[in-house]
Amino acid sequence: MVNKEKLYQRFMRDPLDRRLGNLASTLGKISSNARHSETPDIVSNLLDEAKHFIEWTAADAESEIATELVQTQRLITLWQKTWLTAYKDKTQRILLATQAKEWSDRALQNSGLI
Repeated sequence: MVNKEKLYQRFMRDPLDRRLGNLASTLGKISSNARHSETPDIVSNLLDEAKHFIEWTAADAESEIATELVQTQRLITLWQKTWLTAYKDKTQRILLATQAKEWSDRALQNSGLI
């Protein structure tokens, strides 16, 4: 992952709707890479990035959206802790991919960009 401070500065320049859109994009990448990546590191890095994006976004979101983001962040943390083991199981990979796609769709819907 790129330098966290630089990522923060770049990410926070955008308004809330774009930050939610960027989160949706990262979650979409998790979905795609969980299914197709040949190395678990890519997904681990994207999970970490998504956790940071949520942390930096939730405080500025409406309470209902913030609550949803924090719940998503908790689940991402659980996935991140078990990913190296889960990565070896195709069923687990598909489960994360499906869940990340749902999170992505929800973040995009909350952004109002669609």
